[in-house]
Amino acid sequence: MTESSPAPGTSLWVERTGTRLYTGRSSRGAEVRIGSESVDGVFTPGELLKIALAACTGMSSDFALSRRLGDNYDATVRVSGAADRDNEVYPHLEEVLELDLSELDADAQERLVALVERSVDKVCTVGRTLKAGTKVSLTVERES
Repeated sequence: MTESSPAPGTSLWVERTGTRLYTGRSSRGAEVRIGSESVDGVFTPGELLKIALAACTGMSSDFALSRRLGDNYDATVRVSGAADRDNEVYPHLEEVLELDLSELDADAQERLVALVERSVDKVCTVGRTLKAGTKVSLTVERES
């Protein structure tokens, strides 16, 4: 199991709770409110995609960073990228991992950054999927 895949047996779904408002749920009890950008207190689907990427990057680099910086290091992963509304895609997503590496000398910083980049490239399932592309299938089940 990777950091971005649900635990074995975990079910994921969204339920409509209003006009263009949904609640995402997991069988483990997690919830997230999803809706239009004009609604306060919700994430848009695109924002959730970006957050999933940033969280995957953070989690994929966590082991390497905690080994070198200690378990209590601070990190923020910022992610941005505007949608191309003509094609309804995000043509470019940019991540910035903010870390305090001031306790390390320049060579140690470079080695750690290279290790973080390799770790993320190797195990960030969300980033690897976005880079590779993926097949998405939709089935509409009709109630009679």
